[in-house]
Amino acid sequence: MSKAPDFVVHDEGDSVGVVVVEGIKAGQELVGWIMDQDRTINFTVKNDIPIGHKLTIRDIDEGETIIKYSVDIGRAIAPIAQGEHLHVHNAKTKRW
Repeated sequence: MSKAPDFVVHDEGDSVGVVVVEGIKAGQELVGWIMDQDRTINFTVKNDIPIGHKLTIRDIDEGETIIKYSVDIGRAIAPIAQGEHLHVHNAKTKRW
């Protein structure tokens, strides 16, 4: 990897990654590191995203399960495009 990653993903089967740098701005080209496969992915982010928050690494349909670190963390309550901020406005736990 020639550049330090902007976000990390545990496994290529995950739907989201976690931002690991400050100052991510909409329209920025990001580099992500998929840890289990030791490979990178690149795409343009659609929203400003704070460090520690999640972003989608692929399109997610409404009602689809969201996977982070190979674990089901909830479901999409709206369609979410690759590179969007994943947060309470578009995802919800399945617990309630």
